[in-house]
Amino acid sequence: MLLEYVKDMPKVGSELKLDLSSLLGALFFTWIIELLFPVILTYLVYEKQQKLKIMMKMHGLKAGPYWMITYTYFFALSALYMILFVTFGSLIGLGFFTTNDYSIQIVFYFIYINLQIALAFFAASFLYSVKIATVVGYIYVFGSGLLGAFLLRFFIQDNSFPNGWIVVMEIIPGFSLYRGLYELGQYAFTGTAMGTDGMTWSSLSDPVNGMRTVLIIMVVEWAILLPLAFYLDQVSLLGGGLRKRLLILLKCFKKRAASFRMYSFGRLGSKVIVEMENPDATQEREAVEQLLLEPNANYAIICDNLKKVYHGRDGNPDKLAVRGLSLALPKGQCFGMLGPNGAGKTSFISMMIGLVPPTSGTAYVHGMDIRTDMNEIYTYMGVCPQHDLLWETLTGKEHLLFYGRLKNLKGAELLKATDDSLKSVNLFRGGVGDKQVGKYSGGMKRRLSVAISLIGDPKVVFMDEPSTGLDPASRNSLWSVVKEAKKNRAIILTTHSMEEAEVLCDRLSIFVDGGFQCIGNPKELKARYGGTYVLTITTSPEHEQEVEQLVHRLSPNANRIYHISGTQKFELPKLEVKIASVFHEVETAKCRFSIHAWGLADTTLEDVFIKVAQGAQAFGA
Repeated sequence: MLLEYVKDMPKVGSELKLDLSSLLGALFFTWIIELLFPVILTYLVYEKQQKLKIMMKMHGLKAGPYWMITYTYFFALSALYMILFVTFGSLIGLGFFTTNDYSIQIVFYFIYINLQIALAFFAASFLYSVKIATVVGYIYVFGSGLLGAFLLRFFIQDNSFPNGWIVVMEIIPGFSLYRGLYELGQYAFTGTAMGTDGMTWSSLSDPVNGMRTVLIIMVVEWAILLPLAFYLDQVSLLGGGLRKRLLILLKCFKKRAASFRMYSFGRLGSKVIVEMENPDATQEREAVEQLLLEPNANYAIICDNLKKVYHGRDGNPDKLAVRGLSLALPKGQCFGMLGPNGAGKTSFISMMIGLVPPTSGTAYVHGMDIRTDMNEIYTYMGVCPQHDLLWETLTGKEHLLFYGRLKNLKGAELLKATDDSLKSVNLFRGGVGDKQVGKYSGGMKRRLSVAISLIGDPKVVFMDEPSTGLDPASRNSLWSVVKEAKKNRAIILTTHSMEEAEVLCDRLSIFVDGGFQCIGNPKELKARYGGTYVLTITTSPEHEQEVEQLVHRLSPNANRIYHISGTQKFELPKLEVKIASVFHEVETAKCRFSIHAWGLADTTLEDVFIKVAQGAQAFGA
């Protein structure tokens, strides 16, 4: 039979159906979905880098509510993102979305966004810089997509490659996402070409379909990553080693009473203090020991032999930052700490506010132990840190509303406390409180930090250089706020301003080399360590010798401490000279030679600080 010129019977033409979204969707949709990962990661690391998380913790926000609120926020954001993603793809008619069963897509995306949030929390535990977090986040996004498309995909399509190794690779969340999207794409492409449905629930039983394995892996990984991230987050807040990590696990099972209780003290240890103590430190230690034996509810803070040692690394010796400090601070008192940089003041404050644990000893805040009861202590505590820890995008009023809510203020009481706080630090008029903090000057941010530390009527307040960066008028206004605030609470204040210490503090300590060198009110310290007047006389250079003779007639033991171009300063022991005699001698001398200027000053607190600090350092050397 001759078939050379036989052709097929003519038929109706068919349209070529090629769904590019199903072929290429696994790669591009992986990138689109994972773009939320660096957003979540950088937000979490930003709060850590700016120490906002620690600030919230110090004002009473516990770990559980913080995690619940943050997780819910990111879940809502991710869910909205995925809803828009699926809706848009469906509206423009992409077979990737319209062919596959929507219920499978919803379950897959739901599980993955939860895993992605848990992964971001986990990764944030190891990162401390927003820039590094951003780089790591985007490397993960593009790296997992490209490796999925050009590595994992070929392994999936290679029937000779062991399936077990594919499962191991899918433990990486980015590869799990890619594999799931790949399977959806393959079923959508086949369904579009054949005119059938894409992936349905019955398709999960297909031997070549990896979706069921992917769903199981993601659920298990989410269940492991989330509690692990929570645990690592708590360890990082305490700066923990292995021992602290074990303690954290034990605390999860330990039931503690949250009510305000009476004092229950016990003397910690019986180690003999070898270092020689000055009388003030010894007297303070004896007062603490007496309070431990006979509790007095009037005392807000009691430190019992508090010590902090930073262990040396790379062959460096240990650093003793706080040397067995004891302190008893009653309510209604402001206690000032003066000291040079590196003296140990920051280490002491860090222990008191729960940032670092004490090496030995402890402290009690309203009867609660800082080693075990910090979560309860935070509800009674206000903190004004040395550096302003604020959200740049929130207003001043929003900051106070947030921290006031942490102190259990509600409704009208919260609004009134917020307005009163803004007024007290001059941030109320002109709508300043309604402006974003990023637009505030340094002084305005400082005043807001002080207002935050006092909102909610905390019983104990720690202030680290509260007036730094303020102009004289704002500083005086702020001092009035602090003096009013100390009437019903205990305040510990660190400062380098002698004027501030003298105005605000009922008692002062000079803190050098990890311990108190002296303790007392400003007048007592000046009387004890002063003991001299400072006489300054300015004359012509040719009359300098006559001035020196005049001074030695007034006080044989006078000591010249300054001399330049006719201006001389002398220290005159108070026991050897009377103020009236100085005036008389100077007036008499004016008849013999010209005195351009002169002055007699008492010892200042700055003189006391320099004398005590230099003496302590010389003794330590």
